[in-house]
Amino acid sequence: MIPFCGFDRCSMDANGRVKLSPKVLADFGLTGPDPVIHCLPEGALGIYPEKTFLEMRGTEEHSARMAGASFIARRTMRRFGAMSTSASISAQGRLTIPSFFREYAGLKENSDLIVVGVEIGIELWSPARWAEEQKRIHEHMIEKDRREMDADLGENGSRSI
Repeated sequence: MIPFCGFDRCSMDANGRVKLSPKVLADFGLTGPDPVIHCLPEGALGIYPEKTFLEMRGTEEHSARMAGASFIARRTMRRFGAMSTSASISAQGRLTIPSFFREYAGLKENSDLIVVGVEIGIELWSPARWAEEQKRIHEHMIEKDRREMDADLGENGSRSI
C-alpha cells in the first residue's frame, strides 16, 4: 500500500482537534507517531513525519554554518522555525492544531477539513482553499498543455517532428 496517498474529509472540533482516518494513522504508524505541523505558503498545513520534515529542512549543521553567512539561509530558517511545530497523535487518533496554525490555514472550528495525501505526509485544507487550489492546478495544466502544443506545432502552425 502506498503511504500518504488519497483524499478524505475529517472534522475539527472546538478545541482544534482533528480525528485522523485509520489509513492516515497507519501511515504515521509506519513513519513515526510524532509529526511536525508546517504552514505552507499555499495556505494549508503540511503534516509530516518528523524524519521527513528534517529532510525537507536540511541538516542542523548546514543551517548553523550557513546562518552566519547567508541572508537567504536565515530567512529560510525563520520561515521553517516560526511556521512549524512538533505535535503528537493521541491514543484516540487525534491531532491538535494550535490556534495560530488554524488561523493561518483558514480552518474553522466545528467544520469539515480536506485531508490530502501528498506521498510524504498529509495536508489539511479548508474546503474553500482546496477548491481554489484545484482551480489553479487545472488552469496551470491547461496552460502547460497549450504551450506544449504551440511548441510542438512550431511558430507557423506546421508540425515540427
